[in-house]
Order: sequence, then structure tokens, then C-alpha cells
Amino acid sequence: MQPALVVWLALSLLEGMGAEETCGPPPAASSRSIPAPRLSPEEQLSPHMPESLRCDACHAIAFQIEEQLRRAEGKVGRKALSESDYVEVLERICSQGWESYGVHELDGKKQLAGPGLSMQESMTVMVMGGPWPGRLSKMCHSYVGERGEAQIYGAHRRGPAALRELLCHGEKGPCAGGKAGGPAPRKATQNEL
Repeated sequence: MQPALVVWLALSLLEGMGAEETCGPPPAASSRSIPAPRLSPEEQLSPHMPESLRCDACHAIAFQIEEQLRRAEGKVGRKALSESDYVEVLERICSQGWESYGVHELDGKKQLAGPGLSMQESMTVMVMGGPWPGRLSKMCHSYVGERGEAQIYGAHRRGPAALRELLCHGEKGPCAGGKAGGPAPRKATQNEL
């Protein structure tokens, strides 16, 4: 049986050597390099959300608040939650893990990415974890502290647009006024210092 194996192996090798001559060399593998976003020292090390990403962060927070309050209302039949219930939900939202959010760079501009944020269909590398979950949690607690649970819940009851207006686009919001395409500069609040 061994001679048959040797003959088969020899024929296989001879056959394989001729294949390249008749078919040509294998096609060159195309490679595409997608670099990770280059983060500034502030973006890497600061405990606070960088100014350029605060509008995105606010939209992510508003989305999470809206989703969690909607789910809580769904459990009680879409009626309004009691004060103790919505306070508990808001505390849980801000303390949740924000690990599904990160930063990516698209056309040279860094953006926060994750649930509730618009993302263009493109190949990018997203940097997740690190300081981003803590920054989002801190901002969420800051919004609840500044606006109050009752005002946030009231805006939620009026709809997602009202909640985003209250948190993000109002006079002091991170997406307020300014030039098209970017948030207006805003002073850091006492909670952010």
C-alpha cells in the first residue's frame, strides 16, 4: 500500500507544479489599511468629555434616557411613571455601563459612535472602552443634576425631540447655536470642573 501512496503523492506534486504555468500566478491579495483614530492627549487622558464630542455624547445620553424610560413605561402599560420610578430609572441609566460607545474618525473628524447616534456606512476603526464610558456616565449624572429628574421626565413625556432640545440644543446645551456643522463653545459647568 505504501508504493501506491508514494505514486499518488508524486503525481499530485507534478500536477500542482503545472497548474501555475497554465493558470498563471495566484492573484495578489489586495490589502486595505484602516487606521485607528489618532487621539489627542485630552481625548486620551482627560476625565471630561472633549468639547468636540459633547454634542454627540449628549445625543447618546438623550437616546439612552428615552429608551429606558420608554421601556419602564411599557412595563406599566404606557402610563406615566411615579416620581420614585422615574428617579430610579434615571439613576440606573446614568450608572449603566456605556461600553457600547466609542470614538471613530471619518474624513479626519472624530465622532462618538454607538446606539442612537447616526453613523455613515463606511469602514472605520472604533476605539471603545477606556475613558469613554466614564465620561458618558459623568455627563449623564451632570444633566440629571442640572435639569432635575422631573424636568427630564416631563421632556421625555413630550417626545424625543423635546428631550433632545432640553439636554442638547437649549441655550446652554452642547449642540446649541454656533456655526453649522459643530457645537458652539460652552463653559464647563461646576459639575464638570
